[in-house]
Amino acid sequence: MRRFAISTTLVLALALPAAAQQTRDPSVLTLERIFSREFALEGFGPARWLDAHSYTTLEPSAAVEGGVDLVRYDAASGRRQVLVPASKLVPQGAERPLEIEDYDWSPDGRMLLVFTNSQRVWRYNTRGDYWVLDLASGALKQLGGPDAPPSSLMFAKFSPESKRVAYVRQNNLYVEDLATGKITPLTTDGSRTIINGTFDWVNEEELNLRDGFRWSPDGARIAYWQLDASGVRDFNLIDDTDSLYSFVKPVQYPKAGTTNSAVRVGVVSAAGGPTTWLKVPGDPRNNYIARMQWAASPNEVVLQHLNRRQDTIQVMLADVRTGDVRTVLTETDSAWVEVVDDLRWLDGGKRFTWVSERDGWRHLYVVSRDGKDVRLVTKGAFDLANPASAFGEPQVVGVDSAAGIIYFTASPTNATQLYLYRTRIDGSGEAQRVTPASEPGSHLYQVAPGARYAIHTWSAFGKPPRTELVHLPDHRVVRTLVDNAEVAARLRTLKRGEVEFFQVDNGQGTTLDAYLMKPPGFDPSRKYPVLFTVYGGPASQTVLDAWGGRNYLWHLMLTQQGYIVASVDNRGTPAPKGRAFRKAIAGDIGSVATADQTAAARAIIASRPYVDGSRIGVWGWSGGGTNTLNLMFRSPDVYRVGMAVAPVTDERLYDTIYQERYMGLPQENAEGYRRSSPLSYVDGLRGDLLIVHGSGDDNVHFQNTELLVNALIAAGKPFQMMDYPNRTHCICEGRGTTLHLYSLLTRYLHEHLPAAEPAAASATR
Repeated sequence: MRRFAISTTLVLALALPAAAQQTRDPSVLTLERIFSREFALEGFGPARWLDAHSYTTLEPSAAVEGGVDLVRYDAASGRRQVLVPASKLVPQGAERPLEIEDYDWSPDGRMLLVFTNSQRVWRYNTRGDYWVLDLASGALKQLGGPDAPPSSLMFAKFSPESKRVAYVRQNNLYVEDLATGKITPLTTDGSRTIINGTFDWVNEEELNLRDGFRWSPDGARIAYWQLDASGVRDFNLIDDTDSLYSFVKPVQYPKAGTTNSAVRVGVVSAAGGPTTWLKVPGDPRNNYIARMQWAASPNEVVLQHLNRRQDTIQVMLADVRTGDVRTVLTETDSAWVEVVDDLRWLDGGKRFTWVSERDGWRHLYVVSRDGKDVRLVTKGAFDLANPASAFGEPQVVGVDSAAGIIYFTASPTNATQLYLYRTRIDGSGEAQRVTPASEPGSHLYQVAPGARYAIHTWSAFGKPPRTELVHLPDHRVVRTLVDNAEVAARLRTLKRGEVEFFQVDNGQGTTLDAYLMKPPGFDPSRKYPVLFTVYGGPASQTVLDAWGGRNYLWHLMLTQQGYIVASVDNRGTPAPKGRAFRKAIAGDIGSVATADQTAAARAIIASRPYVDGSRIGVWGWSGGGTNTLNLMFRSPDVYRVGMAVAPVTDERLYDTIYQERYMGLPQENAEGYRRSSPLSYVDGLRGDLLIVHGSGDDNVHFQNTELLVNALIAAGKPFQMMDYPNRTHCICEGRGTTLHLYSLLTRYLHEHLPAAEPAAASATR
């Protein structure tokens, strides 16, 4: 369902009454304005490239109130054609059309698959209802048969010949014949602990695995993952608010060093029958099959086999007829290796693309099918973009096979930005930048098959996204699709101070990217408090020349109230600054971040006389909450106020895949776990601390905060805490929650780190 997907990130917003959105001064932000629809972005899509020259997208229907039409656009001419009007998506007996949450076209283009009525599974809404519309006859049919409960199907996909659809229901895999309605179960052993065609919590969260099956190119077979989670312990979430008596919500969650699910891959005939299990070596509970796809052949699949320590990854080819497996490429790293999402087959399956840091930089390689010829494609001291960064962007975004050209994203001279490059697949010549230099910032691309066109989305710090269709390789703008001009105009009316991007030395010879947002009417002779916003972990950057959405607006509001807002990306963040920068945290994820953040803060205080070194605050969420605690506890002479949201307080409490990737197993690195955990340093707290957590957090368990509270009590340390009952890691469920949370943070900041300059300091000027 996600192939050739085109979308833009939307600002999450709470709908508030119109009166609450009003403000006396339109140039001044309020929380009510931020969390209204006033700054909500216009989105584009979801869209799909139909072929090299046309795409489809959704647009509001003029004929059916509340409905959407699915329209086709010719890329060159802009000619518009309504392929599926909303009126065609009204089920028999219903009054309204289906709400399209996602869609896909059959390979022959004659049918449309619609995903709707979705339900959340862990982080994302991946379970729902699927309908198929026959464009010729107009017949609209719901998949799953009469026995399927509502919202119970997952990852439905057309077969290559467009006559069948496969899907997962209640941890079993099925194939449904579209002509006859016959449903064939391919597995029957699915249960809470035997999971076919999808994944458990930890594989979904940390390896980004959700859709767990693949049609073979000829439609004869389906390859799928199976997990045996019987050895994984439950972590019990307690619900105290949804019934008269509390009840338990068990989540199978392997904490660092504990038992994982056993994972294997099997291949089954699409007509049903026995499964051939691939003979992957090693203990399936202590290795991961991190990726699987068909290897440009109906007889082989390619696997990425990752050891539990995650310092070795093997590319394996498996014969689906016998189950025999052979390794064609092995990557090792003394820290950890990255799973590759950019394995693309070239030359009819003779070669594949691969991304490796083997020379110290994240480079693109082309590898022969037998693994004997490994050829460097991108050359030089720069990285391909990191898909773990806040951009979440693929590294290889397009291939022009006819011209022998491959397109990729990178930013060789500025790690806060992102641009499109092209180079020859054979590695000859130098890479050429495709994105024009006229608009610095962050450029994201969804490239059409054949790489003649792309959907291009640009944004910059404080500037909302603009989406347009561009021609490649000249990057000529064919037409603007979404410009968000209204939001941009509203932003221009706001009081905004200067934003400075710069680099700061960490005291050990490494430069760290940073920014400062200064208040409107900035006076360099004054002393300003500084609030640092931190993440600091390997999952995301914060110092990005890109639209920051809701948090940008909140930070801007704080600058209007007299604060400087700053951020620093320490070593260990996924910035494109080389392997050594990213992997400096190996074995001690907390100490490096604390040292770098503290050194940067001290350098900023020392070099900028307008920074009040006695009024330094820090806040962060998740890993940023963890680093907030470490900074408050380990550098109390620098940070006076901290606001930690949903923090990990003991690294042993987090999951196997994430924690062991960066820290190793706690049985092998007990001291590293101790050094990285805020719980080890609570005695150092001297400032004002606010801790915020959702009691229903299935990701970073509320247990983390409860253990921290106990430790702070035992140490005699005052603090404040806010529990949001039954909220998950986003603390976003329930009416008014997000506004309440940011109101709490704002109020705490004003009370404990006031923006007004202290009277004594003013008198000395």
